[in-house]
Amino acid sequence: MSGSDSDSAVDTPEAFPFMRMALEEARAAAARGEVPVGAVLVESGDERLLARAGNQVEASRDPTAHAEILVLRDGAARLGTPRLTTCDLYVTLEPCAMCAQAIALARIRRLIFGAYDPKGGAVEHGARIFAQTTCHHRPQVIGGVWEVEAGAMLRAFFQARR
Repeated sequence: MSGSDSDSAVDTPEAFPFMRMALEEARAAAARGEVPVGAVLVESGDERLLARAGNQVEASRDPTAHAEILVLRDGAARLGTPRLTTCDLYVTLEPCAMCAQAIALARIRRLIFGAYDPKGGAVEHGARIFAQTTCHHRPQVIGGVWEVEAGAMLRAFFQARR
């Protein structure tokens, strides 16, 4: 599903409201000099917010401190289990291979992401982690949610560094 159309249903405020929160986290990450990626973890039944974060790779000097990993860790700690089967993950960029594998290991119910990432993404591009026979869990995937806004934020960030 692509949200590149300005009047697309996936780009309406009513559709996937937690993506707005993920975009806020991405903006905050950019303001700290981090690659602007934000993530939000929600318990799907009652839509209870469990965790939210932006990338913290530079600040923590940790190559694994991607927004997705941070919210998976926080959510697992909050729920007291490594299996997040009742949770939906919102992220502003198609997850990389590390994050996609962590999403599978966490047994996330549904992954909703913003911008597609032909270079580093591993859900719809590259390794296509969830399509591998070695992947034991495949979440429902909805891509392109608020794609235009998420992509513009990333492009502006990297253009400013050139």
